[in-house]
Amino acid sequence: MIVGLNGLIEKKEPTVLNINVNGIIYQVFVSINCSSKITTSDIKLFITHIIKEDSQSLYGFLDSDEKKLFDTVIKINGVGPKVALAICSTFTPSSFSKIVNSNDVTMLKRVPGIGPKGASRILVELSGFIVDGAVDASNNYSLEASLALESLGFKKDLVSKILKTCVSTNTSDLVKEALKKLQK
Repeated sequence: MIVGLNGLIEKKEPTVLNINVNGIIYQVFVSINCSSKITTSDIKLFITHIIKEDSQSLYGFLDSDEKKLFDTVIKINGVGPKVALAICSTFTPSSFSKIVNSNDVTMLKRVPGIGPKGASRILVELSGFIVDGAVDASNNYSLEASLALESLGFKKDLVSKILKTCVSTNTSDLVKEALKKLQK
């Protein structure tokens, strides 16, 4: 499994790079955001290596948060590498995190290849998606409490509604408060 590449850019297109690594040239697909940040021919990329029955593809990222975004959305049913790359090309990881947390279907529909149903499904699947740089402590406690309650069998949408009404300031108190409200 290839997890990173360090080499020289032989050819650069808006969404594809050919990178020479010690004489072997790799084709790497990148987002438009990533491509626009590349200013030198010497490059180091984080890689997601996708192996399918009939192909192997490399997807490159300058930023580990963008890689996390790609790796997260690609796990959603109906979202393939092209749509995941389109999401990375349309939004930065922090703006995507805000879109998910505000449940903004209209913004997500701006991504080529995502319609209203796909946007809704993505938002439901990713409720609680947070980029490392955009986390405050209360969001972290809320996310941990949400995961704990979901593991107990409560539905994700119900859990998020209840957690918004809770006032506790740490994970264990949030879980206790939410459980009391869920049992009413």
